[in-house]
Amino acid sequence: MAQNFIFELVSPERLLISEEVQHVVISATEGEMTVMAGHAPTMTTIKPGLVTVKRASGETARFVVIGGFADITPDGCRLLAESASTVEDFDKAALQRRIEELKAEIESNLESEARTKAEEFLGHLTTLNHTLMPL
Repeated sequence: MAQNFIFELVSPERLLISEEVQHVVISATEGEMTVMAGHAPTMTTIKPGLVTVKRASGETARFVVIGGFADITPDGCRLLAESASTVEDFDKAALQRRIEELKAEIESNLESEARTKAEEFLGHLTTLNHTLMPL
């Protein structure tokens, strides 16, 4: 049986979860990562996406995270999010508005570097939006 570890998800507004879990799947900028007890120490940035948590009880919880970073140690994982909420509480209409705002911003002829960053962020938000559609 897999060993449990402590996972914390913190947004500027509140602590969303702090408990023992079996594993956590996060959307890191390098790709999706599954974090388990004993994971090698890692610090990674987080892209907009879903965080799936398998609690020690076996129940699954899902959260929407918009950016941030994760500090992973063999004993636990702390994800400090720019913005986070449960999937049930997430405002999908606000996400759609942000996507439209980014499209308008990109069309306003941003400088090359700013445009590249905005297009990358738009891609992440669009992927998140498609992921949340059936939910």
